[in-house]
Amino acid sequence: MAIPSFVDRATLRVQGGNGGHGCTSVHREKFKPLGGPDGGNGGHGGSVILRVDPGLTTLVDYHRQSQRRATNGQPGEGDHKSGANGGDIVLAVPDGTVVTDADTGAIIADLIGEGAEATVAAGGRGGLGNAALATSARKAPGFALLGEDGEQRTITLELKVLADVGLVGFPSAGKSSLIAAISRARPKIADYPFTTLIPNLGVVVAGDTTYTVADVPGLIEGASEGRGLGHEFLRHIERCLAIVHVIDCATYEPGRDPVTDLDIIEGELAAYGGLEDRPRLVALNKIDIPDGRELADIVLPDLEARGLRVFPISTKTGEGLNALTYAMADLVRERRASLPAPEPARIVIRPEPVAGSAAAFTINKMGDGEGGFVWRVRGDKPERWVKQTDFNNPEAVGYLADRFTRLGIEEKLLDLGAREGDAVAIGAGENPVVFDFAPQIQSGAELLTRRGDDERLHDERASVKRRRELDAEYHAAKAAAEGLSRDPKQSWRAMEDEQG
Repeated sequence: MAIPSFVDRATLRVQGGNGGHGCTSVHREKFKPLGGPDGGNGGHGGSVILRVDPGLTTLVDYHRQSQRRATNGQPGEGDHKSGANGGDIVLAVPDGTVVTDADTGAIIADLIGEGAEATVAAGGRGGLGNAALATSARKAPGFALLGEDGEQRTITLELKVLADVGLVGFPSAGKSSLIAAISRARPKIADYPFTTLIPNLGVVVAGDTTYTVADVPGLIEGASEGRGLGHEFLRHIERCLAIVHVIDCATYEPGRDPVTDLDIIEGELAAYGGLEDRPRLVALNKIDIPDGRELADIVLPDLEARGLRVFPISTKTGEGLNALTYAMADLVRERRASLPAPEPARIVIRPEPVAGSAAAFTINKMGDGEGGFVWRVRGDKPERWVKQTDFNNPEAVGYLADRFTRLGIEEKLLDLGAREGDAVAIGAGENPVVFDFAPQIQSGAELLTRRGDDERLHDERASVKRRRELDAEYHAAKAAAEGLSRDPKQSWRAMEDEQG
């Protein structure tokens, strides 16, 4: 199957890179058996970024390859070595690309202007190594945090051509010929309907005004409902500042005349919606043909009576084109002046919820009571912490329990009536992590010391103990000798007692 050269809609599967895992390591050096934790952090995963490239006019690259993924972050290493960050992928898109979420239909970004960009799949954050987790109370963590998975989603790219003036009309009305006559664009021109299968763009200079003109191919009666090609290309006229009706005054099709053609196209634009505020011009084309000139003279008063500015033209001889181009320039200039000034870019700061606040998590009671209740905990922090935890490491699980306690989840569950043994599900989707609720019971209670602490760091070495015992005996004997010499009476009495 041949791949088209022009694609204005594409579905793309994007995924950010996964974050690297943190490292669990203890520094080892001669004469330093307990050098402390030195595990480095994992690197962040790369992101998928869309960026406008003015040189592009099609989405064909994403029609050929519909999956893009950024690289993963590297895991941390010992000796405080952090893993490398994954590389971002920057995807070039044409100006005027609208990005929507394929699952929800929500608009993610509307990319207009050179260099405009949007991150559509963020990379996962790297996990912390045990060196970063060490505190004054937890001097030797025996665990590290896992890296987070990168964001993955399916997006729809939709190109809406950016043009100042849009040309609309029936097939073979002369839209492509008009663009070729007033600009340097060279679209395909032939004497059969639906010659133009893609929107054509041309740049026109009229006096001090420079503007772009685009034609919308395939508009016929019923185009807004899917007939012809109008259903695919009507959206390209959404961004146009003005509309020019190109009407064929020399058609031989029965039942067609300029007024009827105008009414049909206006009906399709109204059915599509959102174009009522665009100013209109009417170009009566092909007046170089005798019948066409006569018909244009007949309908000209009727069209002007509707309040429309009408220009009889011939794309073949060039008659009337100069007046039409300057009229289009006037409309574009007036329309640009009426538009509100673009707002300057603002930096929006959205602080994270305060730990322990009600906004940090939510708890819902689920179940009918017959098979037991499930307490569903949702929240950015709890769900992220679950993903960072290595459940094969009891110490890491205990650290997770401590984090939940500090956040206030255990207290909130007790307030809601949760009992020991109830199931607590934490995580998004259909496969959350399920715990058995055990209030005030530490997951790491089997450890002899505080989680993440090493008792050997507090124990004194045997040599130090012996030296301190000898020092204590020496000072006791010295103190006894000094006591005899300072109190002679006490010393003679002690001697008499010993001799009997």
